[in-house]
Amino acid sequence: MTTTEITYIGGPTALVTLGGVRLLTDPTFDEPGSYVIGTRTQVKKAGPALGREQVGVVDAVLLSHDQHPDNLDTSGRAHLAEVPLVLSTPSAQGRIGTPVRGLAPWEHVELPRRDVPGSALRVTAVPALHGPEGSEPLVGEVTGFVLSGEGLPKVYVSGDNASLDRVREIAGREGPFDVAVLFAGAALTPLVPGVPLTLTSEHAAEAARILGARHVVPLHFEHWAHLSEDGSVLTKAFEAAGLAERLHLLTPGASVVLPPL
Repeated sequence: MTTTEITYIGGPTALVTLGGVRLLTDPTFDEPGSYVIGTRTQVKKAGPALGREQVGVVDAVLLSHDQHPDNLDTSGRAHLAEVPLVLSTPSAQGRIGTPVRGLAPWEHVELPRRDVPGSALRVTAVPALHGPEGSEPLVGEVTGFVLSGEGLPKVYVSGDNASLDRVREIAGREGPFDVAVLFAGAALTPLVPGVPLTLTSEHAAEAARILGARHVVPLHFEHWAHLSEDGSVLTKAFEAAGLAERLHLLTPGASVVLPPL
């Protein structure tokens, strides 16, 4: 029976192992510091629980987008040269080149599984919106991912998506889900003043309900100054929604092994 193992490294970065395939989300391995983006500054408050060497070999990186350092910092960008494949947006492929492969929404690739020779883990790119409707020219292109395969739990990795309409679309085409890895934190920046660029805690709970997800592992809810809702707010939101038993709020460096189908 196949399980899903998720190790939380920090911020948006986690190691997801499914079907023997090791996938790393949005690599951020820098120590605390500041990053200037145009007229804005993003501040990282904590380093990763695991360094690049401790993470070890990965089969692919799932990169929601490359244009913001809280999803791909300096060390994370260097790490891309050490992996065989990076799945991301077409615009990320244009900016970075090899080994990035840009996937349009609903396009997929298949990665060979280690647990069942001859079988594959399918990685499907799915729509995401990094802010309110109409914000794409400001925030840029982002993507989420669906992981699936014969006999495998179905996993949704949201990336920096703030849109419940996109979640409904994904649930309608690919749901229900066994596991949802949700980037939360209600990110607030001057780029779109006063409007969250990622899921609020309340919306994360609603996304879990829409997806039918039996298990939810939040990412990107701490370690950056512009994230406005932390783990305590997530816990309260899931309790208020009656979904507390689905939430797996990990501490940095901790892992959860989720039960098989």
